[in-house]
Amino acid sequence: MLESLLALDGLVLLRDSVEWEGRSLLKALVKKSALLVYHDLFRDPLNWSKPGKAHPGGPLEALRDLDKRTGSGPATIALDSLSWLLLHLPCPTLCQTLHALSRQDSCPGDSPPGEQVRVLGLLHEELHGPGPLGALSSLAQTEVTLSGTMGQASAHILYRRPRQRPIHQTQWFSILPDFSLELQAEPPLESRPRSDPHTPSVDPTTHLTFNLHLSKKEREVKDSLTLPFQFSSEKQQALLRPGLGQATSHIFYEPDAYDDLDQEDPDDDLDV
Repeated sequence: MLESLLALDGLVLLRDSVEWEGRSLLKALVKKSALLVYHDLFRDPLNWSKPGKAHPGGPLEALRDLDKRTGSGPATIALDSLSWLLLHLPCPTLCQTLHALSRQDSCPGDSPPGEQVRVLGLLHEELHGPGPLGALSSLAQTEVTLSGTMGQASAHILYRRPRQRPIHQTQWFSILPDFSLELQAEPPLESRPRSDPHTPSVDPTTHLTFNLHLSKKEREVKDSLTLPFQFSSEKQQALLRPGLGQATSHIFYEPDAYDDLDQEDPDDDLDV
């Protein structure tokens, strides 16, 4: 799956973190690339190390000049890293430049396969806020997020294509000392969590304040108990059967001095 990234065009975004660095993966992909333009934005953003290659227009002009060096054939532009550009340039300007650099302005059927350009951009996501990360994420056709477990690296790959559903894949890999990419079908056995057979199992119901296990006698008592909110037949009969005191009950009323007993003008005391 990771090797297929070099067969795609557009922007391929490699997102790493402090725990899982992505520069080794970028170098492994660079090693497999046929025609490559590598720009070290971390140590030499203006190409000062190459005589006659410095760009007085700044890093933005240096980035735009990379498109002229790719020629007409398929090319891979590796940027190490996008975080440096994102910290020194406005986010909209960088997105527009990357959009033009990856030749996304043309329709997929306009450019022949020989003119495909892919941009590999390494992004240290912990250095940026959710706004710039979301902008670059929406611009990329492919995202590779590095993570892992137990010292073994994995890459979560998200493919986006026009008029197609996004595809999610996970690839386990390792980088050899010569920056060769070794792919693995699944996590190695030593990285999988293993349970110790000598470790005693812990009963989660040990320290509960109530008993989850009832004996046969306790279950019979529980089933025969009538709860207060249950409307049993005995309660229904008691409500329907008239009581002894209902036939002889009376209401006694003794009026006081302020009661209005005038039947012809009951509203006399309202002063209306």
